[in-house]
Amino acid sequence: MARLAGVSHQTVSRVLNDHPSLRPETRDRVLQVMEQLQYRPNRAARALVTSRSRTFGILSASSTQYGPASSIAAIESAARRSGYWVSTANIDSSDPRSIPDGLAHLAAQGIEGLVVIAPQERVFDTLQELSIDVPYVTLQSTERDPEHGLSVDQIAGARMATRHLIERGHRSIYHLAGPQDWIEAEARMRGFLDEMGAQDVPTTAPILGDWTAEFGYHAGRELLSVRDFTAIFSSNDQMALGLMHAVRAEGLDVPGDVSIIGFDDIPEAAHFWPPLTTVRQDFAEIGRRCVDLLLGAAGHADARPGGDDEDRPSTIEPELIVRGSVGPPSF
Repeated sequence: MARLAGVSHQTVSRVLNDHPSLRPETRDRVLQVMEQLQYRPNRAARALVTSRSRTFGILSASSTQYGPASSIAAIESAARRSGYWVSTANIDSSDPRSIPDGLAHLAAQGIEGLVVIAPQERVFDTLQELSIDVPYVTLQSTERDPEHGLSVDQIAGARMATRHLIERGHRSIYHLAGPQDWIEAEARMRGFLDEMGAQDVPTTAPILGDWTAEFGYHAGRELLSVRDFTAIFSSNDQMALGLMHAVRAEGLDVPGDVSIIGFDDIPEAAHFWPPLTTVRQDFAEIGRRCVDLLLGAAGHADARPGGDDEDRPSTIEPELIVRGSVGPPSF
């Protein structure tokens, strides 16, 4: 590579290690030769020389769900842009033994930082008993570990959704919540109840769901047998889809007879019929901030400027996406 690029071996080494003193035209020439030769640095060899793995670990429970899966994808993308690899250990939240096993698996790879995506409270119960000896970030808002938390403000998002229904004139609103042991589900339920109370709107006990469209469908069929409501705030978009199916199955209309609002803004939400009004979480921003926090906490030279924790709020504001599934009340 040095010969083809017309530079020294030391210059090639500086390019590979992203040395700041190189002239842009020299760097570009070496990179062009690398591309022509289809050269890829040997990750294992570099780790032996530098004693750095340039790897972040992700400890994830429920990674098949939309939120955790989107968070993992966003972290991988942000890490890759910063020249880091990501290794994910999936754990069984119902088996406390899988948590130390997952951490040991990641530690054996020499990770330089850790992201914990653990939507269930019981995972944090176990983590508190363990020692984590690398910088880490948790992507759940939990009062037990606020120093390491980074999350979308779930309470604010739920209040946005509930307020939107109330502002459209609804006073009989049900909340289809997520599973009881999920941190996000609890926060969204709290946001719903807080906003209903603040607006002096009477409420009934939230219905605990399981995130699936199937549950939303069956819950909707039962609720519609009484039909003492005009709107439903669903804790995620999949259950909202099931609710919309149930409304159609009863020969009713969304939003003509029942208004429905979701949470997450999954890619398909814009293509439901009618398109679903929902709350969007910025997963790309979560990934970017997460990687920046890990780089800054580890004192890495490649951390972005201005990365002080004081400049980075621990919560990210969600966004209300207004589409066609919410209208004025039918009665």
